[in-house]
Amino acid sequence: MTGTEDEQRHRLVRCFARADLTMEQLWMRYFALGGAVDLFELDAYLNGAMPLPGVQRDMLAHAVNERLDELFGRDRVPYSRPVRQTQPVSGPLAALVELLEGAHRAPPERLPFLMDAAGRAVGLRVGVYLADYAQRTLVPVPGGREPLEIDSTPAGEAFRRGDVVVTAEAGEPRLWAPLLDGVERLGVLEAEPTDGTDPHDPVLRDQCRWLAYLFGHLVTITTQYGDGLDRVRRREHRGPATELLWTALPPLTAATQTVTVAAATEPAYGTTSDVFDYALSETTVSFAIFDAGTRERAGAPAAAVALAAYRAARRDGQGLPEQAHAVDEAISSSGGHGVSGVIGRFDVATGWLAHVTAGHPGPALLRDGTVTELRTGDPAPPFGSRTDRVPAEEQLRRGDVVALYTDGVTGACDHEGRAFGFSGLARVLEHDVPARLLPEAARRITQAVLAHANGRLADDASVLLLRPFGDRTSSGWF
Repeated sequence: MTGTEDEQRHRLVRCFARADLTMEQLWMRYFALGGAVDLFELDAYLNGAMPLPGVQRDMLAHAVNERLDELFGRDRVPYSRPVRQTQPVSGPLAALVELLEGAHRAPPERLPFLMDAAGRAVGLRVGVYLADYAQRTLVPVPGGREPLEIDSTPAGEAFRRGDVVVTAEAGEPRLWAPLLDGVERLGVLEAEPTDGTDPHDPVLRDQCRWLAYLFGHLVTITTQYGDGLDRVRRREHRGPATELLWTALPPLTAATQTVTVAAATEPAYGTTSDVFDYALSETTVSFAIFDAGTRERAGAPAAAVALAAYRAARRDGQGLPEQAHAVDEAISSSGGHGVSGVIGRFDVATGWLAHVTAGHPGPALLRDGTVTELRTGDPAPPFGSRTDRVPAEEQLRRGDVVALYTDGVTGACDHEGRAFGFSGLARVLEHDVPARLLPEAARRITQAVLAHANGRLADDASVLLLRPFGDRTSSGWF
């Protein structure tokens, strides 16, 4: 025997002595696995009187290991060649496997319990909070704990910053980590080490990030076929029109290595006329915002028709003039009133932005700390008028941010009738965009509009922000 073969035999003899098996029982287990030597040859091998081929030694080792797993779980006989382990029982991989296998057929409301089991595999006690759709409150899942305000708590700070916040209330250190699907913020993950690990440990933070990424992705996937988590995030009733439009919207945030897009809309539970859309690729960013201009029953269908017509034309590979024509035709043929909006395209390689504006405020441009309106050419009527539309163009620079907005932003009035105006939009853009994540800046714009109007909006207020050359304020998580 070689040294390796002899070591394997010695380990087998030692482990067999602990396996509480007779020679006949060991041979039966080995034979059931496909073993080819008889009981006499097995006894001779264990006593060092004859060798066995590697495959026979491994089947014998497996027979003993199975028995040891039944009795002790960990002490095992080595194999003659590398053999991959079965499902891990601890560590980051075990946590990820726990989530993946548990979520395979899990309804949405079961996910937090799976998350807790996954956390235990890396020595964490885990809690989950999901952001409500207005992005003002973090709601615990499952219940039993108090909701947390996004603007005034450490958990909310983690959500706003897109990064970890560590607290140590009552001597119990814990991490608050953003719960993300891609770069869309869904809530926060509360992680309390149970093994004494320093919450500032970078390895612990990495493990929390992996859990947060995967769990956020599972939240989004399972919400598509179940209402359990969606009901948690709803803090108010939504009518049919709002349900129609929210179902049609893409995620509020998306990004590639070079481009970030973020949106927000208010009232989150009462939107009836505004929609937005975008599509990212390695070479281009397409984007659109539409405003049906009325909170009456006809507004939501008209906005949905405009969005669907735009998407269909864009996905067919048509250019901006053809996309605009498709929206015109769809609105006109549906018998609906005109829909204002902006559709556009950004070329990543050249930095050129092209856009078509129809009965709508043109995009705003934040450059070098100052907001201006982009050139839009001659005023054009709303979509539905079947008119020729010529795109306007702008060369963008690194550091620029483009903002599309509906007139519900600038037209929101306070109790004295003073409008938020373009100056109000510019003020928030100039203050918040340079220092914050782009989705947080979008959220703050709509929150500022809502505060100006004392919580009562006469029209939907929506923004879509585009940072074309990457987000310089991004954290390692975001």
